[in-house]
Amino acid sequence: MGLEQVQGLKCTQCGKEHTLRETQYVCTSCGANTEVVYDYALIKQRISRASLAQDRNFSVWRYAPFYPLAGLEMIPPQQIGWTPLYPAPRLGAAIGLSRLYVKDDGRNPSASFKDRASGVALAHARENGAPLICGASTGNAASSLACLAGAIGYRTIIFVPQTAPPAKIAQIMTFGAEIVMVRGTYDQAFDLCLAASAKYGWYNRNTGYNPFTREGKKSCAFEICEQLGWQVPDWVAVSVGDGNIISGLWKGFRDLLAAGLIDRLPKMLAAQSTLSSAVADAVRRGGKLEPVRATTVADSISVDIPRDGAMAVRAVTESGGAAITVDDAVILESIKTVARGVGVFGEPAGVTGYAGVEILAKAGVIKADETVVAVVTGNGLKDVASAAKVAGTPTVIDPELAAVDRLFGGKSA
Repeated sequence: MGLEQVQGLKCTQCGKEHTLRETQYVCTSCGANTEVVYDYALIKQRISRASLAQDRNFSVWRYAPFYPLAGLEMIPPQQIGWTPLYPAPRLGAAIGLSRLYVKDDGRNPSASFKDRASGVALAHARENGAPLICGASTGNAASSLACLAGAIGYRTIIFVPQTAPPAKIAQIMTFGAEIVMVRGTYDQAFDLCLAASAKYGWYNRNTGYNPFTREGKKSCAFEICEQLGWQVPDWVAVSVGDGNIISGLWKGFRDLLAAGLIDRLPKMLAAQSTLSSAVADAVRRGGKLEPVRATTVADSISVDIPRDGAMAVRAVTESGGAAITVDDAVILESIKTVARGVGVFGEPAGVTGYAGVEILAKAGVIKADETVVAVVTGNGLKDVASAAKVAGTPTVIDPELAAVDRLFGGKSA
């Protein structure tokens, strides 16, 4: 395959262009995030709707010409991507939408969207001969990296805040990663990971620092379009914390347009908790990002300083989309709503995108006949305690038929 399709990295702030030899991470001039630039004419020669229709590799790797990798020899063995895209007529009808879809990314190997990023970053680290890979996470990126790296015995060091959910910590440790638990916030764990990787020469997977994570996350946009028969949705909604998922999706749609596989772009909906709202606040004030003190129950999007926030704002504004905040109580209720409406069990951050759709649909911002995709980014089993808050409690009875009769009034149905 080779790297001929990769032209280099371009700073997302000052526009400085870099070769892959000059930097693998941020801009050497201003320190801002970079973005991979491609030769789309060459990509067009390597991939098409027709070639994809014949491809039996139903994973993120079916889109290999769109990645900054020399080949697929170093990819992890698990099946990443090609997650289900479900029509959700019952869920949509309840909020006045006739064409609502839910994409269940909790079906990835580690049960979250983050496997898309970790797959590409891990392959890139191995291609570059890195002895180990490290990252900071509130849980999902860490468990993703641990899962994919553990299968090939690749050393992984993870920095997490002490408040990370126990289920995610157990998952990370089960896969064999080395956990450094930081007495502080995610942002403090992020900064400590950066400092350690710079000092020891570790390969750093951090969201909003490593541009190749965005390249993995964009694969979800490819799948959405292909699964809809190359009909671009009007809206794509996703939860936002650091901003890397929405910026990755937006990059994917732009890549498809540049390669001639689609003819228009969707509007992007960034959904955040009111208790972690830096990106939505920035959109409202015209683009200026300012830190917040994040305390949301949706731990996967609980971020004080969004590390890819500028690109998240760009995704919303360039697409003509919207950014919205949702109360934590509504986020928790959406776990139950999505589960009962379309049979997808999402963690709090996983269903926040849908919660944003519900608000905008009821407000008339999203029109009844528009095609909408809500991406559920993580499985509810990652945070059962949150689901338990809204699921209700079971009825307890004695093991007697009479007790059943008393409960249901002797009715057979």
